[in-house]
Amino acid sequence: MSIDQVIEQVQAVYGSWGRETTVAQMRADWDRLFGETVSPDSSQPVDADGVCAAWIDAPEIDRDRVLLYFHGGGFQVGSVRSHFDLMHRLSAAARCRVLAVDYRLAPEHIFPAALDDALSAYAWLLEQGVPATNIALAGDSAGGGLALSLLLQLREAGMALPASAAVMSAWTDMTASGESYQTRADSDPIHQRRMVLAMAGNYLGQQDASDPRVSPLFAELQGLPPLLLQVGDRETVLDDSRMFAHKAQAAGVAVQLQVYDAMIHVFQQFPQHLTQAQEAIAAVGQHLEAHWPPHSNPYNS
Repeated sequence: MSIDQVIEQVQAVYGSWGRETTVAQMRADWDRLFGETVSPDSSQPVDADGVCAAWIDAPEIDRDRVLLYFHGGGFQVGSVRSHFDLMHRLSAAARCRVLAVDYRLAPEHIFPAALDDALSAYAWLLEQGVPATNIALAGDSAGGGLALSLLLQLREAGMALPASAAVMSAWTDMTASGESYQTRADSDPIHQRRMVLAMAGNYLGQQDASDPRVSPLFAELQGLPPLLLQVGDRETVLDDSRMFAHKAQAAGVAVQLQVYDAMIHVFQQFPQHLTQAQEAIAAVGQHLEAHWPPHSNPYNS
């Protein structure tokens, strides 16, 4: 399947939505688009101090290492089911457990619900005896922005930071100020600035869109752990990653930016069709492996 066929598959879902489409229907459609092959027994639900989550383990992993993952979906759709395949592949690529966080969604739960859930899940991992050096954060789109916002919250709270973070097509700027919203408007098949701002409004409530807790691009970024940012060159949110990476590097953060030619928003969700998605997932695994301590007990799955 080519990238154009992938786009057609995604547009078939988005194009079926109208003003009368309920959020519940959008969530169900999203889960079917990305999670139709997931077995009900493929993950292990867990209560992470009141936060719904699930353990996802590939074979031959080091269970002492944990990737805390936040799914995308504009803070309104997305779930463990929709992102299971991606998270399972990341578990294999990084040889770690994945704790998938089903944070509360808007419009039922506006800011700061998602960030509160992220912080609670991280604190729960620490309470379970997992050292921060054995934890990494990851996420895509809204979940990528949430992972970065969590890093900032942990730093401000004086809590131990994870070993690293990797984000895909991260939404770092809810004001949508990047030039790519114009320069990539014709090449991005889905995410136009008007749509992005509408999603932001549903999540923000009365919160200022430039608050660093919702738009980590506007935060002071010094003191963060090593970061990997991946993004497609066709995305309107391209500058959300480029500007964040530039600002983080200027603040002394070890950051790597990978821009994939001709790729769309969170193309990593199509590894069965796109070799670029397979390469990107492998690169995330390499990044995480490089910043964790050596395996204490390899393949203790």
